[in-house]
Amino acid sequence: QVHLVESGGGLVQAGDSLRLSCAASERTFSSYTMGWFRQAPGKEREFVALMSGRMSGGLTYYADSVKGRFTISRDNAKNAVYLQMNGLKPEDTAIYYCAARLIWRLTTNPNEYDYWGQGTQVTVSS
Repeated sequence: QVHLVESGGGLVQAGDSLRLSCAASERTFSSYTMGWFRQAPGKEREFVALMSGRMSGGLTYYADSVKGRFTISRDNAKNAVYLQMNGLKPEDTAIYYCAARLIWRLTTNPNEYDYWGQGTQVTVSS
């Protein structure tokens, strides 16, 4: 069982930056594919970014809506994954979730992730 805890959300203005963090309990964290998803009120959970595990080369992939503004990274020594969000827009407002998948696959489907954090709220005012 992997326990994930997100932090770093908050209320910011359009154009500002935030850095989300996700701490994982699993000692084999480096093997997991880590993803960030978000869910706005009344909408389905949507993919934001992912990063494969060390054995898969740390491949990254982004949703078109955040490409060039958001950056996913991980520190395997700290069992942590991050989401640097720059140039925030009001439409980025959502609860952001960290997710983990044991077996590598480039998938943006939230149903294919095994473990989830509780989420952290990001609110961007115009």
